[in-house]
This record gives sequence, C-alpha cells and structure tokens, in this order.
Amino acid sequence: MAKNTDQQFTQISHSITIKGEIFGNGDLRIAGNIIGSLTSTGSIIIEKSGLIEGDIKVNSATIAGKINGNMDCSEKLVLESNAQFIGNIKTKQLVIESGAIFQGNCEMTFSNKTV
Repeated sequence: MAKNTDQQFTQISHSITIKGEIFGNGDLRIAGNIIGSLTSTGSIIIEKSGLIEGDIKVNSATIAGKINGNMDCSEKLVLESNAQFIGNIKTKQLVIESGAIFQGNCEMTFSNKTV
C-alpha cells in the first residue's frame, strides 16, 4: 500500500474495535474494526487487517481490508488486490485492482462530461 507521508492520519490500530457512529473532518487510517457507520470529509485508508461493517461516506478511500456495507465516496475509491467489498458503491472514480473482491452495484457520478 502506498504511504503518504505529507498527511497526518488518525489511526485505529489492529487491536481496537469501535461500535457506533464515527463523524470527522480529517483523514483516518483503519487497521482495526468498526461496527457502525463512518462519515468524514477527509479520506480513509483501510489496511489489510481493517474491517468495517456499516455504511461509509467519505471524500476518498483506499481499501485493502474488508467492507460489509455501502460506500458513498465523492471522489476516488481504490480497491486494492486484498480488498473484499460487499455492498453498493457510489463514487466519481473507481479503481479495482486484480484480486480484489467486489459484490454489489456501483453508481458512477460525473460532472461536466457528456455521455
């Protein structure tokens, strides 16, 4: 997984499980478990050990772990080769690497482009 050293992330480590709703404005790196919804104006990185069971609404996301829920990603969503995503996706740009698992529907949003 690419590392971005210019940004500061709030991290949920692999030994942590959070149950409930999470709201925030910053970037989040998840190696642990979230059981509930996540809403952020920033970006998220879900590491290979990370799991989210609930709906997600973020600006952008890179997923290497497991998601069981719906994703509303206003910009770019990347499903890395280890990702397992079960749910529906709404995003402007979607990248699915070889080996990733995606089961659900995807709605691609666009702006100022004719189809």
